[in-house]
Amino acid sequence: MRSLSKSKLLAFRQCPKRLWLEVHRADLIEWSDQAQASFLVGHEVGEIARDLYDPKGKGVVFEPKVEGYDEVVSRTAALIDAQRPLFEAGFNAGGARAYVDVLLPVRRKGQKVWRMVEVKSSADVKDTHRDDVAIQAYVARASGLKLDSVALAHIESQWVYPGGGDYQGLLKEVDLTDEAFGREEEVKGWIASAQTIVRKRKEPEIGVGRHCSDPYPCGFLDYCQRNADQVEFPVTWLPGNKNNKLRNLIEVEGVSDLRQVPDELLNPKQLRVKTHTLGGSVYFNADGAAAELAQHKLPALFLDFETINFAVPIWKGTRPFQQIPFQFSLHRLSRTGKLTHREFVDLSGQDPSRRFAEALIAACGERGPIFVYSSFESNRIYELAKRFPKLARPLLAIDDRLVDLLPIASEHYYHPDQQGRWSIKNVLPTIAPDLRYDELDGVQDGGMAMMAFREALHPDTAGARKVEIEGQLLDYCRLDTEAMVRVWAYFSRRVDFPL
Repeated sequence: MRSLSKSKLLAFRQCPKRLWLEVHRADLIEWSDQAQASFLVGHEVGEIARDLYDPKGKGVVFEPKVEGYDEVVSRTAALIDAQRPLFEAGFNAGGARAYVDVLLPVRRKGQKVWRMVEVKSSADVKDTHRDDVAIQAYVARASGLKLDSVALAHIESQWVYPGGGDYQGLLKEVDLTDEAFGREEEVKGWIASAQTIVRKRKEPEIGVGRHCSDPYPCGFLDYCQRNADQVEFPVTWLPGNKNNKLRNLIEVEGVSDLRQVPDELLNPKQLRVKTHTLGGSVYFNADGAAAELAQHKLPALFLDFETINFAVPIWKGTRPFQQIPFQFSLHRLSRTGKLTHREFVDLSGQDPSRRFAEALIAACGERGPIFVYSSFESNRIYELAKRFPKLARPLLAIDDRLVDLLPIASEHYYHPDQQGRWSIKNVLPTIAPDLRYDELDGVQDGGMAMMAFREALHPDTAGARKVEIEGQLLDYCRLDTEAMVRVWAYFSRRVDFPL
């Protein structure tokens, strides 16, 4: 019988087809940039955990991918009696394998036993984490390990990094002993069912659905979509929250096409999407959009931020997952239609926050509306004002001038090509197809900007590559604000401007 790893069992819990493909067609997997970034974060948090749980460095760190999975299981068995902290220790029993993040020797009532800690790079405990811990505990105990307790350690998002490499307080433990020990029969059932799946000669017939991204994005999504019967007008294009009747129609009755959805189940925005998508027509309340924008006179500014959010903070005074702005682009449109541009980016490796705030204040001046696209910039400005009280007054004055274009677009405009979405990247091609994100070199979206920033800060990144990254980041952010100018001009009916 094949021994299934914990990750394989969790893949089964998400989708039996995913498990089958991971075992038999691993060559088809395509991890997204987002998934790759999450792997990197998990590795960083794991390294911090080792320092926290073994500050004297007396523990043993196993490397299953380097040593070999079976070798780690054998070495774990040989080292159990040594009663040293173990990291990535391996166990094999009952048709399953598990590699435990942290195993700590403890004494209970005079006996030598073990405490298990699973480490996660999220800010809370998720259902899939509970499944994870239950599997780990079952396999370890079935292997004969005297396991006394099980905890899950997640990131404490409100903790503030004091600097100096001191990460005490970064992780918060939640005891899951009783729950994990009580799910033994449940885990046995998962293993038996998963073993049945992997023995099948053909992949299970399971369609694309919510499970493809819940709880994690699946690396086989592109493969499954290529082989699925494509729905011409999928119900996933319906925006916003869905009422109970609509949700039941989609999730229980399996309705997948907009043409099958009764109009009476839709709110006004959803009905607008359905009507104009099926009709292939554009909805544009030009007078309404122009009237809203007419309240804000020229000259005007157009502003966009790029940020980084480290799970493990690297700058003193910052929190896990805090959005730290490191770049902005600012276009200025004069009354005569003249367009000028200012920008800022900091790849020094130091906390860019204060320099960013000072540069922003200098660039924005004191007058004129500042157009943004979503509330993201406003939230970041408010956070900067809290961090730097001496800059709070001019920062909050900038915040008071912000005008969000997104609600205007959402209320007054819809093109079928948007497929139920109003991000700037969905709206722009329908208004200004000559501006293309996919023609940018290197950085084409916010996620790629974050990855590029991380690369620029890495000590092994060559100077020439850092210069290249800086140019790519500037080009990307500049296009964001140029895109806003074009959207503003279209909604304002100022097509006479030579933009």
